Amino acid sequence: MAESNAKKYEIDMCNGPLLGKIMVFYVPLMLSGVLQLLFNAADIAVVGRFAGNESLAAVGSTGSLTNLIVNLFMGLSVGANVLVARYYGAGQMKDLKEMVQTAVATAAVSGVVLIFVGFFVAKPALALMATPADVIDHSVLYMRIYFAGMPFMMAYNFGSAVLRAVGDTRRPLYYLMVAGVVNVALNLIFVICFSMGVAGVATATVISQAISAVLVIRCLIRTEGVYRLELKGIRIMPDKLLRMIQIGIPAGLQGSLFSISNVLIQSSVNSFGSIAMAGNTAGSNIEGFVYTSMNAFHQSAISFAGQNYGAMKYKRVGKVLLICEALVILVGLVMGNLAYLFAGNILKIYSTDPEVISYGILRMRYICVTYFLCGMMDVIVGVLRGIGCSIMPMLVSLTGACLFRVVWIYTIFRQVRTLPCLYISYPISWILTFLVHLICFTIVYRKLLRSGVSKEAAV
Repeated sequence: MAESNAKKYEIDMCNGPLLGKIMVFYVPLMLSGVLQLLFNAADIAVVGRFAGNESLAAVGSTGSLTNLIVNLFMGLSVGANVLVARYYGAGQMKDLKEMVQTAVATAAVSGVVLIFVGFFVAKPALALMATPADVIDHSVLYMRIYFAGMPFMMAYNFGSAVLRAVGDTRRPLYYLMVAGVVNVALNLIFVICFSMGVAGVATATVISQAISAVLVIRCLIRTEGVYRLELKGIRIMPDKLLRMIQIGIPAGLQGSLFSISNVLIQSSVNSFGSIAMAGNTAGSNIEGFVYTSMNAFHQSAISFAGQNYGAMKYKRVGKVLLICEALVILVGLVMGNLAYLFAGNILKIYSTDPEVISYGILRMRYICVTYFLCGMMDVIVGVLRGIGCSIMPMLVSLTGACLFRVVWIYTIFRQVRTLPCLYISYPISWILTFLVHLICFTIVYRKLLRSGVSKEAAV
């Protein structure tokens, strides 16, 4: 009975029509991403309305730096996702079980390491980013408390990566719903009732992350599915860790490389003052909802491509790419343009200052409307990762996005020091990077089909 209960959450990605299954997988995943964003949105909205522009700028200014530090470790969860999906699709259950044990152990170690990294790196790194004097102390405090919750963040993300790999995106959503309600409630209590400012929103985030982590680990322990977590068996298997590193570290580096360019862009925004920073923070937060809605197709592509690659059904990998690309373009265009259309009203949630709102609208004009390009780029990267190609996307992203933006900042932006000049670098980099990824995928996919080992004959 318990086995059948576990099966009802799983999705057979290797047989039958793909569109419906991708959507069943996508919707809970997208909603989960939105809930995760609500953690940060609640932080930003509460501090913006009840603690002032300096606190709003402080919370927002830490985002790119936090991502830079965390993304390398989060990449390992991508490696876990790919490998669990591959073993599941290939029916290699012993390898799958060992991968689950290794993933949870790696999450624990990564979380502890990140506590110390965040504590000691926060102040010098924020100073290097030219964070204004009226903001930096708040930013440091927020980052140090936030990083104290890293073991919980790692546990949730690695645990949910395992569940996604077998097609379960519903239970992580349920757990985040519980944690999200707690987060919003604690934000209001800590900031309004106890006047804790940025410390209050950071503490609320840590507590909510702890709740989601406990729930997802409990799920893995209690399930009767093949991905069950056995506490006595939690340990790092060297061969599984090595494979996870081979896929995950390039994926993490790719995220960090994007974050490096975003740190430089944030530093450039900082030079326009705290009001511009606050507007940039609010606009960026709204964009986050559009990005998350698109990025769920990236995650879908990883799991679907991974399972079909493991089952050696390579033609279905190509179908996964086409379907996910079509869907991400549709979602990106609709949501991005709607967000910009109603930007003035939505930004009032974060601040009532007209100048802050105008800066937020400026950012969204250049990024939201073209955001579908970013979604296209991410989907093709997801398919490449799903079939085990992780170094190639990293190298392409290094050149097409990170390096391009750095060069842009030190050449074009230096000559035309305006925010529009800064923001336009995003869509240009997305177009260039997608085109190179497309060439790489075409080469890899043709070799895959020529290998002649596909079991897919009449699907």
